[in-house]
Amino acid sequence: MNKGIVNRYKKQLLIGGILIIAAGAFSFKDDLFQLSKNLDVFASVYKEVNINYVDDINSTKMIKTGVDAMLDGLDPYTEFVPESEIEDYKLHYVSTQYGGIGAGIFVRNNKVYVSDVFQGFPAQKADIRPGDQMLKINDVPLDGKNNDQVSLLLKGAKGANIKLTMQREGDAKPAEKTLVRDEIRQPNVSYSGMVGGNMGYIKLDKFLENSAEEVTNALTAIEKNKPNGIILDLRSNGGGILQEAVKIVNLFVPKDVEVVSQKGKIKEKNFTYNTVSAPVEPNLPLVVLVNSHSASASEIVAGSLQDLDRAIIIGQRSYGKGLVQQTFNLPYNSLVKITIAKYFVPSGRCIQEIDYTHRKDDGSVVKVADSLIHEFKTKNGRSVYDGSGIYPDIFVKQERFANVTQALVGKLFIFDYANHYRDTHPTIAASGKFALTDADYADFVKFLDGKNYSYTTTTEKVLASLKNEATKEKQFSEIQTEYDALKAKMMASKKNDLQLHKDEIKQVLENEIASRYYFEKGRYETNFKYDKELAEAVKVMQDKDKIAQILKGEGNYKTIGKPVLAMAAKKAADTDSDDQ
Repeated sequence: MNKGIVNRYKKQLLIGGILIIAAGAFSFKDDLFQLSKNLDVFASVYKEVNINYVDDINSTKMIKTGVDAMLDGLDPYTEFVPESEIEDYKLHYVSTQYGGIGAGIFVRNNKVYVSDVFQGFPAQKADIRPGDQMLKINDVPLDGKNNDQVSLLLKGAKGANIKLTMQREGDAKPAEKTLVRDEIRQPNVSYSGMVGGNMGYIKLDKFLENSAEEVTNALTAIEKNKPNGIILDLRSNGGGILQEAVKIVNLFVPKDVEVVSQKGKIKEKNFTYNTVSAPVEPNLPLVVLVNSHSASASEIVAGSLQDLDRAIIIGQRSYGKGLVQQTFNLPYNSLVKITIAKYFVPSGRCIQEIDYTHRKDDGSVVKVADSLIHEFKTKNGRSVYDGSGIYPDIFVKQERFANVTQALVGKLFIFDYANHYRDTHPTIAASGKFALTDADYADFVKFLDGKNYSYTTTTEKVLASLKNEATKEKQFSEIQTEYDALKAKMMASKKNDLQLHKDEIKQVLENEIASRYYFEKGRYETNFKYDKELAEAVKVMQDKDKIAQILKGEGNYKTIGKPVLAMAAKKAADTDSDDQ
């Protein structure tokens, strides 16, 4: 290869700020000319703009925008991380550890308030509560600052002092509190313990560092109660580290069993991950809960345990992310995260739903076509399918809160009333037994007097659409009397929404109020009595014949053929759609 061309190639990489990672599989002979040409064009455009543009430009921002645009054409998971964002990246994707005070914040009307306080950390020990306004951090006023700016001020080295100026509603003047930053470790397992039917329950929120160790510890503690079964809750778990998922599957299946494989265009990066040790709990009935936000590593665990006929999956169809990412270090302490492979669970299926490679002409992505969905077999011969996430063995419809409930949450009136309740009730019953009385609910309704929690119902939207179409066709005058009468009836009905949806509003209120006394643990224990998927899991595991029937292929999967599954997946996507 011509040495001059190679040197020119390296120089253009430096000028353009782009690093191409070949990993030994790049065909220089075929592609070097096109690569060199395109980099030359990119560098030339950047140079001319930098020299000639009418105003000064931020070269770092400009290159970042160019790199981001280049990667956006691939998939949402391939991304460039500059040095300035490395710490946030590690916190989000790798580690659960940072130095801080153990409190969440949010901005409301340009003012900063505490949203959550984590038990056992400096904020809770200093009697900082949700709803407290944060005025200053180390004498720096916070008015007008956004969440990221405030979070940056709160974080720092473990053991360092931090001074907060706080204002609590009802107090005459602000209070100054000096805290010592601590090592904040947000657990991967946010709750574990015993639930109805003497079932062990483990809620795993993410697959970051030590998640398998945390699940192991939770499982070991649960085993002391001689449980009748285990429920692993992966709902709304967006995934994380693949190897942690493999270790968690290993807790329930024997040694030397294939859990997942990854396959891409670089053979050296193709791996098969097997279990490597004896399981902790190989025999107890096992249920895995999933929903439409269970993705990636969550789907590896659920899909592997389903393919191995080790667990029953309950809930809604999972997200459908079957792509594997790897990070590569770049110059100047930056990195790039690249999708290098697709993963395949033991039956051989890949659950990736979106086809990012074959986009439409307008650049939009498409789902894997029904005609390309293939049938695979589990260990016991049950039919499972690729291309659409993990479909549960037992489907439980996900209930949606009414518009009025969503409005009360969104306008923060649920949050505000929980603070009010905490101020007027020194104690409440244990979180598992706590329930609002009718008198409490009546007090909440009174609390809402004069507050604006307006919302638009689906019926109102349909009615407005009818008016617009009738007006366009110059026919509205003919139906206006009926329209006005219907609208009046609808508005009268809407006034009753606080009573019509009383049960679900009480559920949300109890959840928020319990957290003021019992923190995150209180949220879970208060909500258990409303959790339909959890109730179904307990019910199924108490029926050994039902378990055997499903795992032999005599349950849902025997009756769900490929066309029916495709329609069910489409219906689930239509009712709970997400950009993927």
